[in-house]
Amino acid sequence: MSVSAQSMASQAGKLINIDNGGTLTDFCLIDGEMVYRTKSVTTPYDLSKCFFDGLRKLSSAVYGKEDLLRLLLSTDHIRYSTTQGTNALVERKGQRLGLLLSDIDAARLQADAQSRDVFASLVATRVASLDLNQPEAELELNLTRAINNLASEGANRIVVAVGGAGREAAEQRLKRILLKKFPPHLLGAIPLLYSHEVVQDEDDSRRVWSALFNAFLHPAMERFLYNAEHRLREYKTKNPLLIFRNDGASARISRTAAVKTYSSGPRGGAEGGKALAQHYGFKQLLGMDIGGTTTDLSLVSGGQVRTERRGRIEGVSTSLPLCDVLSVGVGGSSIIKVVGERIQVGPESVGGAPGPACFGLGGTQATITDAFLVLGLLDPASYFGGELKIDIERARAAISEHIAKPLKLSVEDAAQAMEQAWVLKVADALKAYARIDADTTLAAFGGGGPFVACRIAEAAGIRQVVIPGLAAVFSAFGIGFSDIAHEYELPLASRDAAGLRAAREQLLERAKRGMFAEGFDLASCQIESFLQHEDTLLPLSGEALPAKLPAQGALSLLLKVTRPIARAQLSGSFGKAQAAAKPAGKRELLAGGKHQAVPLYRVEEQSGGVKAAGPCVLEESFFTGRVEAGWQFEINAAGDILLSRA
Repeated sequence: MSVSAQSMASQAGKLINIDNGGTLTDFCLIDGEMVYRTKSVTTPYDLSKCFFDGLRKLSSAVYGKEDLLRLLLSTDHIRYSTTQGTNALVERKGQRLGLLLSDIDAARLQADAQSRDVFASLVATRVASLDLNQPEAELELNLTRAINNLASEGANRIVVAVGGAGREAAEQRLKRILLKKFPPHLLGAIPLLYSHEVVQDEDDSRRVWSALFNAFLHPAMERFLYNAEHRLREYKTKNPLLIFRNDGASARISRTAAVKTYSSGPRGGAEGGKALAQHYGFKQLLGMDIGGTTTDLSLVSGGQVRTERRGRIEGVSTSLPLCDVLSVGVGGSSIIKVVGERIQVGPESVGGAPGPACFGLGGTQATITDAFLVLGLLDPASYFGGELKIDIERARAAISEHIAKPLKLSVEDAAQAMEQAWVLKVADALKAYARIDADTTLAAFGGGGPFVACRIAEAAGIRQVVIPGLAAVFSAFGIGFSDIAHEYELPLASRDAAGLRAAREQLLERAKRGMFAEGFDLASCQIESFLQHEDTLLPLSGEALPAKLPAQGALSLLLKVTRPIARAQLSGSFGKAQAAAKPAGKRELLAGGKHQAVPLYRVEEQSGGVKAAGPCVLEESFFTGRVEAGWQFEINAAGDILLSRA
């Protein structure tokens, strides 16, 4: 469907942003002053199906009939993000990795409970050690034996890592031997990955973990992405498919490491949150992106997205700068069950296929979507814009079997207990993730973010909530604030101006080749220079080093090269609502143990600058939210919704 885009600046051509989630895939098309949005059910068995299903639906929304060729020929850029890798890590489903180490103790990689847990899931006991100080013939024999043993133990990808200062030369030596012993062109050849080719980091533990995560995430995306790009070429699209990364920038598939896509979808939401915070003046905006499989939390403070120079994945430190996103295993499709005498929410999810029981696609497990249907919040006639029919009897049957009977409750009481457990899990995650104070505003988005945002906010101690007008596709919308960018880093050979100049010349040459591969001349790009000391970046101007350099630790020069492309702009304001919102009818809810008929407000039918008080239900094509008693809402001209505690 389309929405008026008073918040958008005109563009020369169409921009399509796609956020692929575990349950639903979101599409947001910016065309001048119009925004079109839609969703498709994620098809994990073939991601290209939901990808092109959504593009066809977009073409129908734009032209009134399906015309994919016309749409793609008129589109400047397609930017894509995916949570497939993130979800695989959350659920611990994916590649069985092997690890071949030299001069690195595997115990160092498992220094705490979190790293031990992840290591057990990804690598387990598939670890081999190798002494490089042996004759060449003996080294080749032992190296071949180690690889074969790891493969026999079940490894389907192997990371090779050498510690110490000479790691790159040593890994290249091993690579030359292994290319002869295990030629990659042979059928069944096991992929071998080398840590120095993923990142350059003197910290062995961070570098190895970065390589392990990259090895785990790579296969989940590689086949689909190249297949999608190949099919797009058949339509003669203007520019190659761009992959949105966790650092907030985009790049071609061939220029993107898989590990940099970790939590890229949530980073899109964070970029959208940054734009909202800067536009409305929110001092601290806590992002709550609830999808089908995970709730992704992000923070914008002082107008900037909270990031870590050495970001963490699943609590494990890596070499990469990453947005500080916390992915919690709770979403609209999370499996809710009884363990002992308590309700457990997630982290397993039924995803989009088979989906919640009410979808009628074969799912039999109970989810919060089933509970909200039983509680009356969701209407089978309007859910998902009326495109996806949901069945309340299937929902009741799943809740009865998995929740009500074990706890000896009625289906209705069980559904309310499910909501309470779901709300508390999200609220506890919010409180653990960020310091909440009087200046904190909760941004509720994603398909499940607005469901019961008021209840979650109350449980977390937050008095103000913003639901973006494009909440249901907000992470996809946020991707539209990204440019094409890369970082290039090189250690300084000497701590003087000559060393800085030499490093800059090498990096500029690398940047020239890299941006040429993106299709741009370096002269059209913006270049920022930084001196990196351990985890700290110091901005540089010109070719002069800072007057005082750190006495200890390695120094390197980092160039960030950015090619700006078209992006969105925001408008609208709050605090000017005068008229009362117009209800479209009533909705019968079960809340607090009693049934009540409350006003139903269709968001698309409201003019800008209207307000009303809860209890009530807000609904549009792709999200539904319950406004609690004691809360009021305002909808502004841009379609954004502000909820505040009365």
